[in-house]
Amino acid sequence: MVEQETKSEFQWFVLHTLSGQEQKVKDSIEKRLKIDEIGDLIKEVLIPMERIAEVKNRKKKETLRKFYPGYILVHMKLLDEKNQLLERAWYFIQDTPGLIGFVGGDRPVPLKPDEVNSILAQIEERQDKATPKVAFEKGETVKVTDGPFQNFTGVIDEIDPARGKLKISVSIFGRSTLVELEYWQVERA
Repeated sequence: MVEQETKSEFQWFVLHTLSGQEQKVKDSIEKRLKIDEIGDLIKEVLIPMERIAEVKNRKKKETLRKFYPGYILVHMKLLDEKNQLLERAWYFIQDTPGLIGFVGGDRPVPLKPDEVNSILAQIEERQDKATPKVAFEKGETVKVTDGPFQNFTGVIDEIDPARGKLKISVSIFGRSTLVELEYWQVERA
């Protein structure tokens, strides 16, 4: 079978990996791209992630969390103009250690442009600022663990997830006072 690659275009496909093997699969594909000289068929391998802020042992720590654990995205030419699989690209991906296969099995379907744009927008949006790991609810009682109100207990009055801030009603000298704190400065009571 002769592969006609000239008119086919790059599309995004989803790959299913073994649990926790996303980075290993990505690294393997990127390393083998140069060795197998298949860079003309694969543009980019992406693990959609966001930064998460959490507090451990009273210290603020940022970690990365995958949007879709067990899945990675590949921007590649997999189908020709007749919508037939390009065998060279197909077998290159299938031979990757830690990979289960394409989402869609033997007939993978590329992501729609609006799906790709949505995922890329989420990555871009969440790259600049860390998202708090703990989600609080209005009316919930919390204990302040940091700052001038440390060891005070209060009730959440407002939540601002975009800024990662809470307004908490704290009793100071017998009067209820609103205090603005960051997520990491409180814990559930």
